[in-house]
Amino acid sequence: MKLLVANRGEIAIRIMRAASELGVTTVAIYPQDDAGSLHTGKADEAVVLPGVGTPAYLNKDEIVSAAVATGCDAVHPGYGFLAENAEFARCCADADLTFVGPSIEMLELFGDKAQARAAAIKANVPVVRGIDHAVSLAEAEVFFAQLGAGRAMMIKAISGGGGRGSRMVSVASNLASVYERCRQEAQSAFGDDEVYVEEFMHKARHIEVQILGDLHGGISQLGDRECSVQRRFQKIIEVAPTPDLDADLRKDIIDAAARFARSVGYGSAGTFEFLLDESGAYAFIEANARLQVEHTVTEEVTGVDIVKAQLQIASGSSLSELGLDENIVPRGYAIQARVCMETVREDGEIHPTSGTLKAYEVPTGPGIRTDGFGYGGYETSLLYDSLLTKVVAYSPSPDFGKAIARAQRALSEFRIEGVETNIAFLMSILAHDAFITGAVHTRFVDERMSDLLVGMDAQLERINSGGAAAKGATGGFAGAQVEDSADPLALFTHDAQVKSEQIVQVVDRALDLDAPMTFTAPVQGRIVGVQVVPGEVVMLGQALVVIQSLELRHIVRSDRAGSVLALPAALGAPVRRGDPLVVVQGAGASADVLRSEAPADLGQSRRDLAELAERQSYLTEEYRAEKIAKRHVKQQRSPLENLEHLLDGTFREYGPLVTASSWQKEKWLRETTQADGLLMGIGHVNGDLFTEEHSRVIAVHYDYMVVAGTQGGRGHYKQDRIYVLAKRFRLPIILFSEGGGGRPGISGGEPAAKVDLAIASGLREASGLEPESASVDIAGRGGGGVPIDSYTFTMLPELSGLVPLVGINSGRCFAGNTVLLACCDVIIATENSTIGLGGPAMIEGGGLGIYTPEEVGPMSFQVPNGVVDILVKDDEEAVEIAKKYISYFQGSIEDWSAVDQRQLRHIIPEDRSEMYDIREVINTLADEASVLEIRRAFGVGIVTAFIRIEGMPLGLIANNPEHLSGAIDSDASDKAARFLQLCDTFDVPVLSLMDCPGIVVGPEHERQALLRKCGRLFVTGANMTTPIFGVVLRKAYGLGVQAMCGGSSMEPFFTVAWPTAEFAPTTIDGSVRLAFGKELDAIEDLDKRQQVYERLVGELVEQARAVNSGGTSYGIDDVIDPAETRDWIAQALRTVPKTPTRVDKKRPNVDTW
Repeated sequence: MKLLVANRGEIAIRIMRAASELGVTTVAIYPQDDAGSLHTGKADEAVVLPGVGTPAYLNKDEIVSAAVATGCDAVHPGYGFLAENAEFARCCADADLTFVGPSIEMLELFGDKAQARAAAIKANVPVVRGIDHAVSLAEAEVFFAQLGAGRAMMIKAISGGGGRGSRMVSVASNLASVYERCRQEAQSAFGDDEVYVEEFMHKARHIEVQILGDLHGGISQLGDRECSVQRRFQKIIEVAPTPDLDADLRKDIIDAAARFARSVGYGSAGTFEFLLDESGAYAFIEANARLQVEHTVTEEVTGVDIVKAQLQIASGSSLSELGLDENIVPRGYAIQARVCMETVREDGEIHPTSGTLKAYEVPTGPGIRTDGFGYGGYETSLLYDSLLTKVVAYSPSPDFGKAIARAQRALSEFRIEGVETNIAFLMSILAHDAFITGAVHTRFVDERMSDLLVGMDAQLERINSGGAAAKGATGGFAGAQVEDSADPLALFTHDAQVKSEQIVQVVDRALDLDAPMTFTAPVQGRIVGVQVVPGEVVMLGQALVVIQSLELRHIVRSDRAGSVLALPAALGAPVRRGDPLVVVQGAGASADVLRSEAPADLGQSRRDLAELAERQSYLTEEYRAEKIAKRHVKQQRSPLENLEHLLDGTFREYGPLVTASSWQKEKWLRETTQADGLLMGIGHVNGDLFTEEHSRVIAVHYDYMVVAGTQGGRGHYKQDRIYVLAKRFRLPIILFSEGGGGRPGISGGEPAAKVDLAIASGLREASGLEPESASVDIAGRGGGGVPIDSYTFTMLPELSGLVPLVGINSGRCFAGNTVLLACCDVIIATENSTIGLGGPAMIEGGGLGIYTPEEVGPMSFQVPNGVVDILVKDDEEAVEIAKKYISYFQGSIEDWSAVDQRQLRHIIPEDRSEMYDIREVINTLADEASVLEIRRAFGVGIVTAFIRIEGMPLGLIANNPEHLSGAIDSDASDKAARFLQLCDTFDVPVLSLMDCPGIVVGPEHERQALLRKCGRLFVTGANMTTPIFGVVLRKAYGLGVQAMCGGSSMEPFFTVAWPTAEFAPTTIDGSVRLAFGKELDAIEDLDKRQQVYERLVGELVEQARAVNSGGTSYGIDDVIDPAETRDWIAQALRTVPKTPTRVDKKRPNVDTW
């Protein structure tokens, strides 16, 4: 036997291990997005399936083709996916493949839950009252009404099990919505939306019996299991055998299951499920004709390898030959806990999670078994079921409590980092009295959720304390500990001390210009090209490795000259993102040269000017050279260096002599709190390109060298002043936000002595009494604290929509600084940034833990989650990007160039299924070096950018075919809608490049508020007054492409199409399957069926082509040569009337999200 395993994850691995022990060769399957799943490396061979996510594992034809192509003679479906699909079993039979599972007849019988109920009645097995066929909504309503007051009803999927498509209805008003939701879930899970109904038994126990049948009429039972611990009919914890069950009742239930299986001639493994009410009455509910998720507990208490038995039965072995013809008596108890990637919220809602597993250490020890597929570095996906690992605890003792204790111990030892799991929730269930005493029922979790949530806290403490002890932690603390926990700035002081101790090491590393550089995989995929060999000399930009991922090739190039030191990459090997590929020994580079400025020669000066010069000396770069040098070591610049670069030497500072308000001596404040930590003023950006009128701006720069860039009362007062000017004179704002938030106080200087002005002036003699008038620094009251009546947090947000707001951050940005940054239209951040609403001091002060600043808001998640719009390397690049960004709002430029536009003819292949790079289209179409992409790592399904055409600025939105084939999802909708708002607010025309097969569909996407977010895109586009120009590149299908052009192809100033464009209400493939699916399925000859299918697709494609649809029937303005696209855009820009300079806002504000 050679076996293809038609599943993924832990069950695929379980089957492969059983097959290996029997000497059976195995083949794994996977789509490219699941290449990192552990099962792909456990088989002898692996085959890539087309598609993404669950649909790939439901593609019957492709799976059968893979089995045939690899020479398999059997297929094991595992559980879920196609495990109970009779049509799949028939496809296997047609291809002479053995389906490891029940016969087609059994799958059809038990796949139709209504027929299964009828068969149970025929076998004299009691059933729950219900309707034994697929029901309409009207039939369900009538049945519910007949149940009477106080009764409830279950709606269940006809074709499937495992709780998918099953929900309870207790209120008539909810019936219609629940009915529709069950149909949708059933369609998604099983490809069949039919449902049936039956009465719901309150507080019933869910008991199932494991059956094995051979191909010769033999039937054996392996005992019962308790599956009552469920959440919305999804099992969470299973036990074998059922605790606290009357022996005679147990025998009756098992005998009923065996009798039923024997009556229908059942073969292979199967589970017959019953409900047991409080009176002791039991009833059959369904049979799962497949291997069950919880088969593990039965294996533990019986010693029978059920998966091996399946394979041997499929090969023709009888139960007697396997020694399984005698009923086996279970010994002890086994408990299975399903560890899922889920978060249990305070309201009891359970939501799936995903991420990268940073640690995955399974529990071990006597009686512990883990069936999972995790490993350190594995990137999980929300496209698949959340189950990660099944932890099985077995105790041979008849004392159920010992099995519970073993399960609790195992879960507490399970170390998973990087992804949230439900482990604490599982432990809370295990610790509950109802579970311990066997008093659970199917509504137990739902009814006792509040108890279980409270229990979770205790279990988390148990887990955390165990972890701390294991790691040698003291006092339960993780991270830095500071001496003065009452001082909110103590963490900054502690960090500064640590960093100062590391400066010598940092400098040494910075001077090591020949250090080796490890190039890692940018994506998950398979290596299809290794372009270098160890010892080879490489040049800057030379190709090193080629990775195939999702049908595209990614070339990893060297960013330096040097030689290949090591080559971990191997041709044909799978890689995960971040895996090392090539190590290049650098050949060295020139060191940075710091600019030195000669001190100004003031010459002769009056006394007042000398005093002013002395005050100003504290502001100079020379005075603060030591602090600036430390910033240079961290690849950061001083505020003045940034402002000089930004404003081309035109910076005029406002309020430079201001110091922090405090009771410290003024000289100390002047020496240490320059400008109260805030530089601000006026100047010109891009003055070499635009007139003075169009290049003027206001710049505000927090100074991290002053009390960690925190916000002082006078600093707020300064900002209020400058923001008033910005509003009055409509001046754009560029804000550098680095800083620690509100300033609680200043310490370090000598307190100022109280002064009685009357005595100091000689007005009266000293009396020994407390002076009536002490320090007059009224603004210093409160120790420099910032009251909540500060207008800064009103005045900057008020500017949104009136003038462009540009936020720049380098380094740490917390609390109030972050709020101001978040109010900006765009956020530009350096790689070393960490941005968080609550800084370390605030987190610690709230009793929420101790964190280093870099752990609070690193770019590793603030960029992909959309908070940061543009990520740059360092301060210098941040300023350059800010200048480029603001230029699009300043107007047109005279000097521009473009590449030969005939290149556009060859970027999109004539083969409609071949991939292309949308960014290549954009960069070719736009003026050279004019593209600035916004939020590149977020909402990747739509590219948003500013470009220029013949020097004229445009906003751009473009579907990205490399993500969901260009379909629009929630994040892409958010991203595009916000960008359109930004362009419309400042009257920047928008170019829409469309290649969209529609709006992505499915419950996983609907959970992300897809409906409202796409609606937001439609509403924004339809209400814009700035012109839109539409260019259809390839696919223009339905609502998705309408969202890209304001709702209609007639909304833009023009809509043209390239010859590669197609117009259709939905995907061509989908249209063929919807219209001709039954007729195609009726063609038995597969080759002929494929030929007919391809002819139908070809005919519809021909009809959809731009020259035959939009070009002939109108609906678009022309079908054009791609090389003419720039001409269309340029003429339109010159034709559309220019918008007069606005006095008031066009929109109330620019959406910050």
